[in-house]
Amino acid sequence: MKTSIKNIFTILAVLTFSISFAQNIDGVVTNDQNIPLEAANVVIKGTTLSTITNSEGRFSIESKGKLPVTILIQYIGYKTAELELTAIPVSPINITLHEENQLVEVVVSSRRRIEKAQDVPIAVSVVTGKQAEQAGAFNVNRIKELVPSVQLYSSNPRNTGINIRSLGSPFGLTNDGIDPGVGFYVDGVYYARPAATTLDFIDVEQIEVLRGPQGSLFGKNTTSGAFNITSRKPSFTPGADFEVSYGNYAFLQAKASITGALGKKVAGRISFSGTQRDGLIDNVATGRATNTLNNQGFRGQLLWTPTENTNIILAGDLTTQRPDGYAQVIAGVAPTKRAAYRQFDAIIADLNYQLPSQNAFDRKIDQDTPWRSNQDLGGVSLNIDTKIGSGTLTSTTAWRFWNWDPSNDRDFTGLQVLAKSQNPTRQTQITQEVRYAGQLTSRISGVGGVFFIDQTSQTDGTEESGNAQWRFSQSSTSALWKTPGLFEGYGIKTDARIRASSAAVFGQIDWAVTDRFHILPGLRYNFDKKDAHYSRTTYGGLQTTDPALLALKKQVYSDQAFDSSTDNTDFSGNITLTYKATDKINVYGTYAKSYKPVGVNVAGLPTNSSGQPMTELAVIKPEKVNHFEVGVKTSPFKNSIFNLTAFNTEIKDFQTNVQAAEPGVNRGYLANADKVRVRGVELDASFFINSHLTINGAATYTDGKYVKFTNAPLPLEDTGLTVNGVQVAFKDVSGTDLPGASRWAGSLGGELSDNAKFFGNAGKIFFAADGYARSEFSSSPSASKYLVVQGYAIFNARLGFRASQGLSIQIWGRNLLNKDYYEQLLPAGGNAGQYAGVIGDQRTYGVTFKYSL
Repeated sequence: MKTSIKNIFTILAVLTFSISFAQNIDGVVTNDQNIPLEAANVVIKGTTLSTITNSEGRFSIESKGKLPVTILIQYIGYKTAELELTAIPVSPINITLHEENQLVEVVVSSRRRIEKAQDVPIAVSVVTGKQAEQAGAFNVNRIKELVPSVQLYSSNPRNTGINIRSLGSPFGLTNDGIDPGVGFYVDGVYYARPAATTLDFIDVEQIEVLRGPQGSLFGKNTTSGAFNITSRKPSFTPGADFEVSYGNYAFLQAKASITGALGKKVAGRISFSGTQRDGLIDNVATGRATNTLNNQGFRGQLLWTPTENTNIILAGDLTTQRPDGYAQVIAGVAPTKRAAYRQFDAIIADLNYQLPSQNAFDRKIDQDTPWRSNQDLGGVSLNIDTKIGSGTLTSTTAWRFWNWDPSNDRDFTGLQVLAKSQNPTRQTQITQEVRYAGQLTSRISGVGGVFFIDQTSQTDGTEESGNAQWRFSQSSTSALWKTPGLFEGYGIKTDARIRASSAAVFGQIDWAVTDRFHILPGLRYNFDKKDAHYSRTTYGGLQTTDPALLALKKQVYSDQAFDSSTDNTDFSGNITLTYKATDKINVYGTYAKSYKPVGVNVAGLPTNSSGQPMTELAVIKPEKVNHFEVGVKTSPFKNSIFNLTAFNTEIKDFQTNVQAAEPGVNRGYLANADKVRVRGVELDASFFINSHLTINGAATYTDGKYVKFTNAPLPLEDTGLTVNGVQVAFKDVSGTDLPGASRWAGSLGGELSDNAKFFGNAGKIFFAADGYARSEFSSSPSASKYLVVQGYAIFNARLGFRASQGLSIQIWGRNLLNKDYYEQLLPAGGNAGQYAGVIGDQRTYGVTFKYSL
């Protein structure tokens, strides 16, 4: 990868050009109060020519070459101004700089129009691309440290769930048969696969995190919230950014982006991101570290402006990941209700096996099945924006794909229990959204549109037993279990397919009853259809006709096949009342009726006492959501934000993913919990104390419960439970905590900065620190005392110099206190008692260089 990064930088450097010329440009720089700004840095973009203003704010800079020319004016504590000159002015130009970090002026496009975040009656957090870069947040998993209402759990890219307010995706292994409850959009394109959230950001302009149902604003229905990510667009003004980071564990990350005019009405932008890092966990069996990073991403855009009212952007992207990674470490052993000889410790003792370490944070494994988590994701999109009347008509057409090629060791040991666990998937999607947003009358504005998605997913899986499978599956003291070769090489071939289509009409209006009081009703009609096929066939193992031996083999794997086809329609909607009490206080209340579409199982079903699949679980009922929310957005003093939100969400027929005790149920199965409830309070605050000090923080209290869930799977420690001699398969967990829901989570950060010069460039020298903490949470669909992730806090810091033009440098450190913590705990396939942990990164540190032209 280092060679590829070097070659790309070489190509980009050749493509990058600068403009210079030989005349004087004179001007005066002032602030909003018309006060002259002394020592403002004035730079001719794309050159090394610069000067500073005098005590009267005046400057004169000599330039050489042809027009047009762009000058940048930078001053600490103020937003950088960019001015393009097509002719040398005959008199001094007047330039006004506006204060930086004017928090209440942050704009969003969540309601499909540009407006101030503080005016939007939605709980929304905004992270700019610059903020994300400075905090080292190069993917969603790190954004959760800035927005504590977000939770992301990932035991590998496919098994990724992204939640907002502890809702969105079932906790545990991912099932393709249901839709995520959190929408993920990049430049208006919906990404259907949760794996997209594990990818590195490429040239991001802004990340908006919307909390709560958003079905009347976005094409795909979202019951829990949405990520609305916008990338930097092509510019007719030439520019380039180059960035490279080095760190411990051989961390190397490179980013580059160049933009400029390709013609009078055509501009382009090309962006690249690459990340690599050595492994953080030692595999004593292979002698090398695992859980590496090896990511490359590319994004190209062409902007065509045929008229002043129309913009057309053609974009394409491709991301590849080739890590040796996502291995989990055994975190402990839970005693189950099975007989003594079926306990994990007894099993491994009989097999003369010992774990490489009893402490997960020794970060040692001996897993013998190779870990592979290869994925390719990409697509093309065409976005057309054209102004019609007092609004904008937008069409977004996109095709995307996701290829997943894994290999896992689901027993988490060096024993050949599961010799193979591979379920590669190929997914494609086509989406089309057309919407109109704008002013309809003097008092009414709004957005309305139609949306369609058609996606297919194909999984061709293999799961195969090894020579230790007999002992882990042994369910009696019969000597037949020891039959040589009975289970070795015995496995299943899986064919799982799903086609899902969805069409919707949606809209929301904003009725200004008065200048301060608005009513915002929204409505959505949705049609969803899903067709699924699942079949698996057994193969291998000892070839025998002995009925007793065949019965034992069927206890491990059996043939299974079923088809399902279902569709449903739904009306949903919301109404919001908002009152702007003053220019600094905005109060709103929302009621939303939402839903998540019907689901289908495409990963195998548990079997009943007769050994037949429980086909009644093949189709999962849709979720029905009732959501209430009240909030107040305030700006108590200049350049400050203090927002408070309270919410209550109730979901009937909550879709959850449960792990069966049978190894043949490859990825767990889906089920409905009768009812869940999540309620809580959120706080967002930011304070720009002065041009030297900023402070920001966020906190959330979340109470998530199963109100009623009588047919939940058994917790790990209850595996094998019998009542009156009859084995129990389910448990009533009503009243227990939802998995993944911490009662408390929060983040706090600040930055101290001052004027400085570095290699002749004016900028800021800064020190920034931030922390993220969350309390304990259940890591199991049915609460288990062994699968509770303890609360933790991590701290990060950065020290460096940054400038809008020229060279910036920062030294950074993450998890500075080297805190040992789990991000997730999960039982091994078969529920023999051992469970593993997804371990958070230990202390990492490094340095980042960035050069902007």
